[in-house]
Amino acid sequence: MTEKLEDIALALVAPGKGILAADESSGTIKKRFDKINTVSTEDSRRDYREMLFRSTDAMKNYVSGVILYDETIRQKAKDGTTLVDIMKAAGSIPGIKVDTGAKPLAGPTSKIETITEGLDGLRERLAEYHKLGARFAKWRAVITIADGLPTWNCVKANSHALARYAALCQEAGIVPIVEPEILMDGEHASHDIDECYRVTEWTLRSVFRELYDARVNLEGMILKPNMVIAGQKAAKQASAEEVAEKTLKCLRATVPAAVPGIAFLSGGQSDETATKHLSIMNAIMGGDSVPWPWKLTFSYGRALQAAALSAWGGKPENVAAGQRAFAHRAKMNSLAALGTWDAKLEKAA
Repeated sequence: MTEKLEDIALALVAPGKGILAADESSGTIKKRFDKINTVSTEDSRRDYREMLFRSTDAMKNYVSGVILYDETIRQKAKDGTTLVDIMKAAGSIPGIKVDTGAKPLAGPTSKIETITEGLDGLRERLAEYHKLGARFAKWRAVITIADGLPTWNCVKANSHALARYAALCQEAGIVPIVEPEILMDGEHASHDIDECYRVTEWTLRSVFRELYDARVNLEGMILKPNMVIAGQKAAKQASAEEVAEKTLKCLRATVPAAVPGIAFLSGGQSDETATKHLSIMNAIMGGDSVPWPWKLTFSYGRALQAAALSAWGGKPENVAAGQRAFAHRAKMNSLAALGTWDAKLEKAA
């Protein structure tokens, strides 16, 4: 594998491939294990992720890279092979989540707005992660739409932090995934699709302004945005076609052509809805006479894993069933990244 940032970034958005987000914190994965009545221990978390990474069909054909949690990048499989080596053998690039979480943003909106932390000591942590095999990283900023929110202070502070993180990644030979997420779920998610468009456009313009000021090499990064979509509590939900069209319009207005790829987060969407939206967007792009400058793919966590987690259920005898469920979801999203997914393929599974 080449060590050039531009080559790594292009490999992450290779045609028909996307990124598996397996970087759930210990707290988050415990909640998911609770739902399948499985105790979350270091060994059970390792067994689950080993099941995913040894899904040869999915990893070789549909997964370009995997975002890991600090614990996971250091773990070894039952046979002593590092999980990183298992991924690399399948042709997937190891990545790492490096932020330390979204914390309340000091000020009058602290009960709603957050700032993502983790810049202190990041240079040293990135150097260690590079030695452990990571060649890309992820930092997630969270923007909430509510009455009178977000504030400019929140958008600006998170955009600046994303740019500082991205610059440090590139200094360490690591491709940054820049993830500004406008939430579609949560207690305040009653906004319509037009308000999501406004805030997404504003945020992305701010992010790329900060990336420019930080002299981040746009050819050596990946953008991981939300889709432009109504909040889950909105009275009116937009059609899949409107979500696709407005998302593309927003991206075309804000994302420089130098960025090689955009890997969407799934947010609070169902598995199939996230796949459908991605496929419609790629079908629109593929049918356009004007070439689009970047690749569109997926960087899904729950939307790739939920079916596999349920099929596995924490039981060794269900590993094969879990791998089949994971491979199916990965294949569906691979087709979506090519614009050729069809709902009938879901029913055929």
